[in-house]
Amino acid sequence: MIELRLPNSRFEDLGDAIRLIWRETLYADFPKRELERVIRRKYRVSPQITARNGTLIIDTDYKKVEGFIALYIQNNLGALLRNRYTKRKVLYIHEALDVPLLGYNAFGLIDRGTNLIQIRGVSGCNLSCIFCSVDEGPYSRTRKLDYVVDIDYLMKWFDEVARIKGKGLEAHLDGQGEPLIYPFRVELVQALREHPNVSVISMQSNGTLLTDKLVEELAEAGLDRVNLSIHSLDPEKAKMLMGMKSYDLDHVLEMAEALVNAGIDVLIAPVIIFGINDDEAEAFIEFARKIGAGKRWPALGFQNYVPYKFGRNPVIAKPVPFKEFYAWLRRLEEKTGMKPLVLKPSHFGMEKREFIPLAFRPGEIVKAEVVLPGRIEGEMLAKARNRLIEVVGTRAEVGDRIRVRIVRTRHGIYIGREV
Repeated sequence: MIELRLPNSRFEDLGDAIRLIWRETLYADFPKRELERVIRRKYRVSPQITARNGTLIIDTDYKKVEGFIALYIQNNLGALLRNRYTKRKVLYIHEALDVPLLGYNAFGLIDRGTNLIQIRGVSGCNLSCIFCSVDEGPYSRTRKLDYVVDIDYLMKWFDEVARIKGKGLEAHLDGQGEPLIYPFRVELVQALREHPNVSVISMQSNGTLLTDKLVEELAEAGLDRVNLSIHSLDPEKAKMLMGMKSYDLDHVLEMAEALVNAGIDVLIAPVIIFGINDDEAEAFIEFARKIGAGKRWPALGFQNYVPYKFGRNPVIAKPVPFKEFYAWLRRLEEKTGMKPLVLKPSHFGMEKREFIPLAFRPGEIVKAEVVLPGRIEGEMLAKARNRLIEVVGTRAEVGDRIRVRIVRTRHGIYIGREV
């Protein structure tokens, strides 16, 4: 009998299939009949395959089968990968694909003209917040696939961006979803900590995937701050806002305290929907004080709810003009003594830096190669001049060479239409 284990992986028996869970965040299902068939064709043996205690069990003593099936699984893993939380197909972006990591919102790097660089190694979320600006999570109606960027490839591009942007950078791990879904989350923090141009490493998170062990690993790797998305301190209201009945507020609050105790600063970042959770503002402030949040940076970052074209915009959410929102924050500052609540880039050490030069100008028509499917219907990703372009309203397929009119270039995010 052969007992097969693979690094950073565990196996589960689904009955008709074997599920490989890789780095806790991704999975791939291998039909048992297919695994048994490839073994039979190769070695003329017909073993039964099961999984137990995270191990793949192959009912044979023919030792060569172990290396063969391990290689078969590894070679076919990429085509079968799915996100454990969204269940969507995952496209694994690595150097051999030669896909640029500048130009697109869902993965790669984003430069908004400051010393802060957004790093997006993964798309997808384990929650489905009712106000989500990009319709993310398990209940998304528009997102059809997810991406994961290989860490070595991501750091290769970060090296080039950092070379242009200079020293004193803040590397901010965020994304269209939950950054802790990234399978190389700890390794990424460690690699950034060792980078000579990085001074601060921060992360956006909803906190649900944190554990005591992961908090310790992130602290040891060098994470400086977590902007923690907590939108209500009432368990039932929090479940409603987060869009998941399984949302465990107590766990997230415990993890907030664990982060502070581990030496990672915490910024509580509620999205305020007036008439829904604005009455909890003082409770948020009290909680932040209680756990000792905001030792190096502000303790709270209240956000004003804003509807988005491709987001979820619930009927109960009534937008408030920013002028009124800031006036509300100033009244809170006066009443509670918690300052600053009206935040400025200087509170985070952010400063203006020269933009990475734009590769295209609005209205320009460029020839581009379609390299990946996009995340929503009618969207494809094309590359030109070592940048990605989100091409909307197209029926092009991967491999096609098309002409694209650039319609948007803001912050180096390129959107175009096929012409």
